[in-house]
Amino acid sequence: MAIADQVFGYFMPVVNLMGPGAVKEVGEQAKGLGAKKALIVTDAGMAKMGVADQVKDIIEASGLKVVIFSGAQPNPTDINVADGFKIFTKEKCDLIVSLGGGSSHDCAKGIGLVAGNGGNIRDFEGVNKSTKPMTPLIAINTTAGTASEMTRFCIITNSETHVKMAIVDWRATPTVSINDPVLMMGMPASLTAATGMDALTHSVEAYMSTIATPITDSAALMSMKLIGENLRQAVANGQNFEARNNMAYAQFLGGMAFNNASLGYVHGMAHQLGGFYDLPHGVCNAILLPHVLKYNLNSNPKRLGDIAVALGENIHGLSVRDAAEKGVQAIIQLSEDVGIPAGLTELGVKEKDFKLMAENAMKDACSGTNPRTAKLEDVIQIFKDAM
Repeated sequence: MAIADQVFGYFMPVVNLMGPGAVKEVGEQAKGLGAKKALIVTDAGMAKMGVADQVKDIIEASGLKVVIFSGAQPNPTDINVADGFKIFTKEKCDLIVSLGGGSSHDCAKGIGLVAGNGGNIRDFEGVNKSTKPMTPLIAINTTAGTASEMTRFCIITNSETHVKMAIVDWRATPTVSINDPVLMMGMPASLTAATGMDALTHSVEAYMSTIATPITDSAALMSMKLIGENLRQAVANGQNFEARNNMAYAQFLGGMAFNNASLGYVHGMAHQLGGFYDLPHGVCNAILLPHVLKYNLNSNPKRLGDIAVALGENIHGLSVRDAAEKGVQAIIQLSEDVGIPAGLTELGVKEKDFKLMAENAMKDACSGTNPRTAKLEDVIQIFKDAM
């Protein structure tokens, strides 16, 4: 799918720690970065459960001072970023540690970009808008889905327009990522399902992307395989350590894929649903994914057949098109099995918003690598089909 004479980049955190007990390394990593005072950016849930205090204790045991900001909301806003930056500045911090899922990591990236560059987080919407390094960031992941702990993507909602701003910037890549499956054992089934389908969407869109490479393909296909083999089990029994551990690897591999091959219309459209209605990102992705794939089918049906195989389907003897359709059906079945709503109607989405959301989706940075170029009416129709 790649253009032969195009130069491709590859982006990753400098250090990536994975496996049970990996979170215990955060103090030494912080110390190794030469930091004196860390700001932990997390959400209210992590703070209430005491996880933020546990991480604080680990970091303080390494000789650093720590302050906690627990104001990262689901679908974090520019206001959350500004509030966190005020604390970062007031407390004279020199390191950020994000703790949680994508919301905490994205909020932390926003704070780090503003701390390093000045201005407002809105200034960084688009691709590579920063000019200076952000504050060093250690990202501790507690969900198996967004991969924000290791990507250069940062999604922040503009509180005035209610549009999710896609910030894609190599300087927003965390310095250190930590994935400890032990921290993921307590995720409820609904969150496990939503984040797992988010990871699948990352892998699928990266595999279908116009800038996919052999490197991103390998990560995407293994991610899909692991999700097909483990997501149902992780949702059915959250204490299934093997399934949790494999899903942690799956979402990380999905991050490796889309961090470098980018995404497509699913994410461009899902960002609008999250911004307009404050809906969970993974659920929006899961509902939209099969409808966007049906729209994209003619662009590269063989790749959809590959997706079917990665998800455990037998395509022997099928035509290329039938194999492609089997890939779409495998995704629909997985989504149904883990309890994702059947359509956007169940989420309260209104048809009157489709035109504006479609216009914004086409401008979204993630939409530029979709394998089929859509017209406005095409995107509107996909929203309608997903109802």
